[in-house]
Amino acid sequence: MIKSIFKKSNEIPVIKLTGVIGQAGMLRSGLTMSSIDKIIEKAFSNKKSPAVSLLINSPGGSPTQSSLIAKKIRFLARKNKTKVYAFVEDVAASGGYWLACAADEIYVDENSIVGSIGVISPSFGFVEMIKKLGIERRVFTSGKSKSFLDPFQTVKSNDIKRLKNIQEKIHNNFINHVKKSRGKKIKSKDKDIYNGHFWIGDDSVKLGLADGLGDIESILKNKYGEKVKIKIIDQKKSFIQKRFSSLINSKTINYSEIIEAFEEKAYWSRFGL
Repeated sequence: MIKSIFKKSNEIPVIKLTGVIGQAGMLRSGLTMSSIDKIIEKAFSNKKSPAVSLLINSPGGSPTQSSLIAKKIRFLARKNKTKVYAFVEDVAASGGYWLACAADEIYVDENSIVGSIGVISPSFGFVEMIKKLGIERRVFTSGKSKSFLDPFQTVKSNDIKRLKNIQEKIHNNFINHVKKSRGKKIKSKDKDIYNGHFWIGDDSVKLGLADGLGDIESILKNKYGEKVKIKIIDQKKSFIQKRFSSLINSKTINYSEIIEAFEEKAYWSRFGL
């Protein structure tokens, strides 16, 4: 009787980390700390579970949200002494790979896209367009840098320099996160590892960016036996949340949301998806 009380559970909670990382919109599925926090807490709440799995399919997005989510996973993993496994579906690139590195081990499909350890800041410029439309841009600020990278004004060299400096610092944080997670597993000293390149499944394993090929079911059964249960952890919505969500979806879509949808598509299309 006493033995059964302390027996380890064969149920493995799974956290789905899917979509572009960052703020969500009507046409954009966002993955943020606020949207995933309760799910992470719930996944680690069963202390009898020998592990928690991450099912990742993300082309990246916000480095801040990537960092916050990864830190939360690592904090609870250490606190509960729980193993964490990441399983990559189509892609774990940029911020998606940042999330994968929150795991103790990373497994990929032979067709998965992995890597893209770098920082990108996509934007648009509308200077010529507003000229053709006869529109005059008027900006009044109390600080000379308040109109930093205004898309309706010509790009300033100082703005680019400042942006590049910020990107370099974020890039270094990303590299340090990968090195801390992967350690000596990174088998290549090639600088290409950290310059934004990405690789297909088997190549990522050879480079040490992933630990092996395999899907979530076969890997977990191999580690914990045929009777292992894989449980997707979802956040249940209340009636009010469901009603509020349906009201939002019924609203008219504006131009900024259309641009957001194009931006999301651009994230995925970089990897042929």
